[in-house]
Amino acid sequence: MPDWLTSILLGIIEGITEFLPISSTGHLLLTQQLGWLKPQSDTFIIAIQSGAVLAVLFNFTDRVKQLTLRWREPGARDYLAKLLVAFAITGAGGLAIDTLGFELPKEVLPVAVALLAGGVLFVVVEKMVGDRPGLAKVTWTIAIAIGFAQLLAAVFPGASRSGATILIALLMGLRRVPAIEFTFLLGVPTLLAAGAYKVLKAVRAESVSEDWGQLILATGVSAITAFVSVRWLLRYIETHTFVAFGWYRIALGLGLLVVVAW
Repeated sequence: MPDWLTSILLGIIEGITEFLPISSTGHLLLTQQLGWLKPQSDTFIIAIQSGAVLAVLFNFTDRVKQLTLRWREPGARDYLAKLLVAFAITGAGGLAIDTLGFELPKEVLPVAVALLAGGVLFVVVEKMVGDRPGLAKVTWTIAIAIGFAQLLAAVFPGASRSGATILIALLMGLRRVPAIEFTFLLGVPTLLAAGAYKVLKAVRAESVSEDWGQLILATGVSAITAFVSVRWLLRYIETHTFVAFGWYRIALGLGLLVVVAW
């Protein structure tokens, strides 16, 4: 398969799965671990995620305008402060993890287990939450918990960054739409910082050689695909829960466990 087609396919997979709670990193790793697509570096996998943040900016324009043009208003400052604190928690933890030399797993088993466990949690949590009224506003406790939840997804590919943060938010009583908005907006600085950090680190490392043209292509494709994916999810969640994503994760996780055992 030509490199440009591999880059496009990886960009599509990233764009679809980055903000859906089914783990983009898990899906990207699986396509390579199972031999379906040419293996890519951790730098490539993390960097193309930064392209997906553009989808958030264009799907939450009202909130983005509030945070950029009306940031002096108390409500905007409060929301922005919570985003920054959650990002600081994730950033500091992420640097610590990288300093310890953590690398993404090369085996299917841990990804399968994380997908399966997350799927079960989504089904259980949604059953607990039901249709009862929830909080419409992100509290400081929820913002801090979401910051730590992002670290969980960084250590366990397959857990899903958006999945882990949404689960925590739902468990703490936040409604689905506010949970999606906060965790997606938090992904903007998180993914941009992670992508920039990995790219700069790769540039400085003599042993790392990236095809920057293919990386840019994959990043652009992921941005376009993510825009469509996020817009669909926002409409879907108005009348549905996250249960379907939970069952998808369970089915995929069990299927991969069978592949591993076989």
